[in-house]
Amino acid sequence: MNEYTTDKLRNVAVVGHQGSGKTSLVEALLYNSGATNRLGRIEEKNTVSDWDEDEKARGLSLSTSLVPIEFEGFKINVLDTPGYTDFQGDLKNAIRVADSVVVVVDAVSGVEVGTQLAWEYARVYQQPIIVVINKMDRENANFEGALSSLQESFPEYKFVPVMIPIGKEHDFKGVVNLLTMKAYYDAGAQRSDLPSDMEEAATAAHLTLVEAAAEAKDTLIEKYFSEGDLTRDEIREGMRAAARDHTLNTVPVFVTSGTHNIGTVPLLEALTVYVSPPSERRFQFIKPDESTDYHYPPQSDDGPLAAYIFKTTTDRFVGTLTYFRIFSGTIHSDHRYFNATQNVEERFGALMTMRGKEQLPEPVLHAGDIGVVAKLNHTKTGDTFSTKDDHLRVMPPKFPEPLYQVAVVPRTQADTSKMGVILTGLCDADPTLQWRLDPAVKQTILEGMGEMHVSIAISRAEALGVGLDIEMPKVPYRETIMQQGTATYRHKKQTGGAGQFGEVTLRLEPNTGNGYEFKSAIVGGAISGPFVPSIDKGIQSLLDHGVIAGYPVVDVRAVVVDGKEHPVDSKDIAFQIAGREAFKLAFQEAKPALLEPMMHVEVTVPEEMMGDILGDLNTRRARVQGMDTESAKSVITAQVPLSEMMRYGNELRSMTGGRGIYTMKFDHYDQVPQHIAQDIINAAVKAAEEA
Repeated sequence: MNEYTTDKLRNVAVVGHQGSGKTSLVEALLYNSGATNRLGRIEEKNTVSDWDEDEKARGLSLSTSLVPIEFEGFKINVLDTPGYTDFQGDLKNAIRVADSVVVVVDAVSGVEVGTQLAWEYARVYQQPIIVVINKMDRENANFEGALSSLQESFPEYKFVPVMIPIGKEHDFKGVVNLLTMKAYYDAGAQRSDLPSDMEEAATAAHLTLVEAAAEAKDTLIEKYFSEGDLTRDEIREGMRAAARDHTLNTVPVFVTSGTHNIGTVPLLEALTVYVSPPSERRFQFIKPDESTDYHYPPQSDDGPLAAYIFKTTTDRFVGTLTYFRIFSGTIHSDHRYFNATQNVEERFGALMTMRGKEQLPEPVLHAGDIGVVAKLNHTKTGDTFSTKDDHLRVMPPKFPEPLYQVAVVPRTQADTSKMGVILTGLCDADPTLQWRLDPAVKQTILEGMGEMHVSIAISRAEALGVGLDIEMPKVPYRETIMQQGTATYRHKKQTGGAGQFGEVTLRLEPNTGNGYEFKSAIVGGAISGPFVPSIDKGIQSLLDHGVIAGYPVVDVRAVVVDGKEHPVDSKDIAFQIAGREAFKLAFQEAKPALLEPMMHVEVTVPEEMMGDILGDLNTRRARVQGMDTESAKSVITAQVPLSEMMRYGNELRSMTGGRGIYTMKFDHYDQVPQHIAQDIINAAVKAAEEA
């Protein structure tokens, strides 16, 4: 691949709802640039960007693919992102390292939940947006309908068609370029005269384009008001300025069919013109004192090194591949660079860029470029390479809390020994994936954004040599008390020699929010001082295992109020046993209760589905906190028990046809209703008897 300096680089994240045709569109762009000699097709499992075996098997993108495209002296680093909402971590990181976001919208479906999710991320990271209305060849394709859907969903933005379609559905033949007022049939490499029946529509759309271009610059708006028109170069200048400035909220709109390769050459040309070069992009970074600031352009090879790691993959044969975006400075093959996040130096071997799975060697990568290096030892997704002196760290995205969890069980002893290392590696590569040992339920928990996300992680662990089975995770309940309770227990054991004796009277009190506390209220020396800690030790041996259902005990104050000892037979073990058993008896007298984790949940669904979703949440013991409407979407906020949300993502997807999304994070513990708690206790007792 040729060497490209900063001014000849363009970085775009191609985003959109699952099934909007992103991967097929990227295939058409590759084909028209000459990088491939045939159009890859998802159904034929031969696309450049969906090359992973899991992607081929499932027929959808599961991670971001880097696809560099060389066109007319430019290198366009295309990041083909997954549209499935489980993989929004990949989506966020791709948007973070791009310089413009291309939102692909299905000409039939219009704006969908994945469109809105990607749009919100682009807005948060202050990215300019270009819209491509794709699949104009489909039955019921409607360019105007899709445009209206965009305007209704994002009313603060102005959508300006740069291209309009010639025909639709099976008659979709090409596009009209509203700047040149020429027709471009098929892929669009050659210009032709306008169809006579489109002159009126094209003229009206051209006027909208001119007005948008004029509004982008003061000099242009003044000329437009005084003369009533702009030259072609001025229109191009204005639209370039509008497309590159996220604050103007002006969105150029293109129209294509990726699978039929229609309208794709004009889009390629637009990516070189309407997307900012990296030198115009500012980025947020963290300084050594943990304060944040923005690095403003111009960024160049001479600037301080700042290379952000946005993706990591691990292959048992190739090893680790680390994808990075250079925001400033340069990176050379066979050099050492400082990881400012981990405070460690790493050796970079051979540099490369990737086109899907194809590795293309690069001796040097300049400011603004995206590259890959193999076999780094300490680097994770989200890290920044800088210098020890500058110590810059690019601000990583904030990732959502996991929504779906499974308990993983290694299949063999060998899998047990490798499981921790492999799961840690997968979670280091994907910040939305987490694993932990949960002592409360005695399970290894793997958490992700949804069933598909976790399933892919299990599959990748197996490919790396660890066999894992999955189980439904147990809910981490807690045990506590609701009132005072007092009990006395005497431990007496005579074995022929020295005996054991200890008697403890214990009072338990609720200690809400303060965990376990132990106090002594012994008067008159009923129990000698050295034996009081023994009582505490005996109680603490019970706390992790519970009294009524085997769950950890929390928020209890234990007070020793009386007791007896024997001058010969009393010893440490006797008072440990007496304290433990007195605690059990007093716990039963103190109105024991189970506590369950309550989650703060926000559900976003189409407005017409709000009633059904509210009804379903009520069956889950939800406490609805609020309801809002945002751009024809309803947002329901509620507190819901974790036990009722274990598989909510699957059910929400089913109820809404994939149009609903939700977020969930832990809020607090609350008491389980008595009738539900009794079933949990009975099940725990039965399981203990069978064990």
